[in-house]
This record gives sequence, C-alpha cells and structure tokens, in this order.
Amino acid sequence: MLFIPKKQKYKKQQKGKSFQKVVSNYSSVKYGQVGLKVLHPTRFNSKQIIMLYNNLKKKMKKKGKVLITIFPQTPITKKPVEVRMGKGKGNVDFWVAKVKAGRIICEISTFKISYALKVLNNLRYRLPVKTKAVIRKQF
Repeated sequence: MLFIPKKQKYKKQQKGKSFQKVVSNYSSVKYGQVGLKVLHPTRFNSKQIIMLYNNLKKKMKKKGKVLITIFPQTPITKKPVEVRMGKGKGNVDFWVAKVKAGRIICEISTFKISYALKVLNNLRYRLPVKTKAVIRKQF
C-alpha cells in the first residue's frame, strides 16, 4: 500500500521553484510530546514515508500513538529507458513530499518520553536526510 493522492486536478505537474527556505509553520511539535525534525530540505517518496511509519509502529508497539505529518502529493514523471528525446512528457513514476528544512515529519505521543527519543534516534539512520529528535515545549 503506497501513499498516493486519491484525486488531483492535473495528472502531471511542473517541477516548481526550489524549496531551500526554512519553514516557519510546522516547525514545532503540536500533537505529540516528541517529534522528528528535518535539518535539510529534501524530497521523501511514498516508499520512504511508509518505511518510516512501519518502523515507528513496530518499535512503539502499543506504548504510544504515531502521527506522520507529511504526505506525498507531488508527482514525479520519468521517460522509459532508451526512448528518444521529445514526444511529450513521461508517465508518473512515483510521488514525493517536498520537505523544507525545520519541518516536523512525525510525532509520537506517549508516557515514556525517553523511550520515544530512543526510538527516534535509532530511526534517524534509516532516513535519507539529517534529522533531530525534538521534545515539545511545556507551557
């Protein structure tokens, strides 16, 4: 089961501008106690997001709730191998989520914050970008 949008206005999109800016919205933990913050801008494809979700659920078991805050909604097209130039744009190959630096990509709400931090620190090495575990600020 891949994360794919159910309905979009257009099947294919243009690449758009770069997303090198630091995000101001979604930069703090809102729903849980601990979150995973991205330090560099990148693109997460749907397979990577599913891997992140499955590993979090497997490690956390029933000790807490897991929330993924990103969703792949940008199609990436690709021409088939050994096809000459021209003849239009290629077909949609996979879907990505464009993630700016400073964005929280997943959150965990649990009673054992130390355990959640340990899970997120172990998960950091499976992701294609540098990340940091962040604790929610108390009011």
